[in-house]
Amino acid sequence: MIADLSLALAAGQTHCLLGPSGSGKSTILRSLTGLAAPIRGEVTVLGRRVEPADAAAQREANRSAGLVLQHGGLFPHLTVRDNVVLPAALAGWSRERVERRLTELEALCGLASELRARYPRSLSGGQRQRVALTRALFLDPPLLLLDEPLSGLDPQSRTELQEEMKRLFGSLARTVVLVTHDLPEALFLADTITLLDRGRVAQHGPAETIARHPASEWARAFVRSAAPRWRHMLDLVDGESAR
Repeated sequence: MIADLSLALAAGQTHCLLGPSGSGKSTILRSLTGLAAPIRGEVTVLGRRVEPADAAAQREANRSAGLVLQHGGLFPHLTVRDNVVLPAALAGWSRERVERRLTELEALCGLASELRARYPRSLSGGQRQRVALTRALFLDPPLLLLDEPLSGLDPQSRTELQEEMKRLFGSLARTVVLVTHDLPEALFLADTITLLDRGRVAQHGPAETIARHPASEWARAFVRSAAPRWRHMLDLVDGESAR
């Protein structure tokens, strides 16, 4: 349960909802799509109040926000191509427009065109997440929502996709909200972090400030539990800034 949450996220940045399991990260993310409604107060996305999602509201949300779920959330009975172009099919795009966008996004997301005819069961975890990311970007939404998209991947695949996502976020200049419980991942990808503890905001601010200056004993313990990996990530961030 989320209690007394008041949070504003700036456009054009990558924001991370960070915290242990059960802290409310995914609930907040669902509220941005209308899949979870607040008991009181309101949720506003891109100047529009988010209402509980009926079919029409969900179609509108799909156009304004691309969603990447844990493990991809692909339809097992659809090919890679049909999974990726599904949002455009529902939006009534022409075949020519779909093909142009598909070719463009395959290059942007590093998704091999040879995979188009395959089914999700024959893909690796990293490939499934690339497919899911490509689908989320298909309608060119201004908002991208990712719910622990890299959990369950092997370390090499996770590192490769983190680097690809960082490059992609930088080139697209979209507003991104990323859910993770992994501090090094948050430090590598996010501009700002909201650290959550049992449905409340424990700390919110620039990623480096959260890591270097925890605001409470609980936050300090959470950060310390990720050491020494987060220190390595800060070194990487500092190195990128110095270039």
